[in-house]
Amino acid sequence: MRRWLEFLYDAAAWLAALAMIGILFWVLASIVSRQLGVNLPGTDAYAGYCMAASGFLALAHTLKRNEHIRVTLLLGRLQGAARRGMELWALSAGVMLGGLFAVYSVRLAWVSHAINDVSTGNDATPLWIPQIAMGLGAVVLFIALLDEWFLELRGQRKTLASEEALHNE
Repeated sequence: MRRWLEFLYDAAAWLAALAMIGILFWVLASIVSRQLGVNLPGTDAYAGYCMAASGFLALAHTLKRNEHIRVTLLLGRLQGAARRGMELWALSAGVMLGGLFAVYSVRLAWVSHAINDVSTGNDATPLWIPQIAMGLGAVVLFIALLDEWFLELRGQRKTLASEEALHNE
């Protein structure tokens, strides 16, 4: 199971990296088309879709690598059972909010597909297509949050000490 989860997080990160390459492609396509006097509709929108996809798809991988921003002012002062209780409380809130975020992100893409919602730009892209990346990223983040919650519950979760977090920048 652990290998499958790590593969899932890494696959989402690779998709995020491909979306970042997509940003580069669409921005360069926009620049080159303007220089050549050619109208290439939708390049700004497609770059934006790729940017959203890269952000959402990277969330789980970032969480699993302890790279999310954490406010440890209170947590750094707690020890033992109090610290573990606070970690479980925070992860429980994260699981709940992540689950809601995943459900409503997937629902947004589903509804956009059902009502044939399209972008307002001159490219008229069906919005469910870029929304799939948001839904997928939210679902993978929810799985990663559940994974962290279970690891914390079993006492197997690794977190950064507060002085280690300062060296991340």
